Amino acid sequence: MRIAITGVQGQLGWELARSLAPLGDVVRWDREVADLSKPALLDGLMRFYRPDVVVNAAAYTAVDKAEDDCVTARLVNTESVDVMARAAKRAGALFVHFSTDYVFDGKSAEPYSEDCETAPLNVYGATKRDGELAIIASECDHLIFRTSWVYATRGANFMLTMLRLAGEREALKIVDDQLGAPTPARMLANVTAHAISQAMRERREARFQSGLFHLTSRGVTSWHGYASAIIDYARNLAPSGRVRVTHIEPVPSEAFPTRAARPRNSALNNDRFDERFGLVRPHWWDALAQTLDERFERTA
Repeated sequence: MRIAITGVQGQLGWELARSLAPLGDVVRWDREVADLSKPALLDGLMRFYRPDVVVNAAAYTAVDKAEDDCVTARLVNTESVDVMARAAKRAGALFVHFSTDYVFDGKSAEPYSEDCETAPLNVYGATKRDGELAIIASECDHLIFRTSWVYATRGANFMLTMLRLAGEREALKIVDDQLGAPTPARMLANVTAHAISQAMRERREARFQSGLFHLTSRGVTSWHGYASAIIDYARNLAPSGRVRVTHIEPVPSEAFPTRAARPRNSALNNDRFDERFGLVRPHWWDALAQTLDERFERTA
């Protein structure tokens, strides 16, 4: 089985290349090979490599920048996804794609299910939503996973930013009125490997059904709760004096105006994924602790 992965230089793509390696021949497509800002090139790439599975981990994720660079965001998050999905349909390949909690407006008091109406507040969310619709319209065999607040021991993410700021400042102000589930890239990659293995078995047995699933860690927290957990745990792991922060002040979103609006509640209901794939997802705090353990082992 040949598995092509886009965005392998990103935090999720890097983990996917590791977790999918036991399943077959992994073809790593970085931006130099598969530039999603140039959709016209992707059909030829699919025809040349003829993958059995395409895993799209590439995306335009600069949420604020996308408000002013909507053309590129749409090329990457919608038009290129459309090209790859239609190429997967022609080739009979399975298309696996990652989407976002930002397809919702955050006004719900409950975690969002897959059947809830989408209403993105920003360009990033709208282009990701339209990418989902393009995949479904292509009628290719697909798995779409909406996730949230992704982080890893490498790359640029909230966890690493908090660790850096904790060593530079004595006090921080963190937003406490946006809710979601911090989700590690390694967990996403591992469960994706399981899902692909199951999906390919179902396809061989002619019983596969495409689907859209929510896939995050268990539990819900705020950015303030997340930051506090990062720093409290890091304080026990880091060498003495490495963590300087002594106070983390909760503040409303209005304290940090951003170019793009963010949903206040982007918690996702994962019941459909759990029922389909039979896995037990870790709680966000346990997953964070494991990731921080790895981070400090690597930097010791």
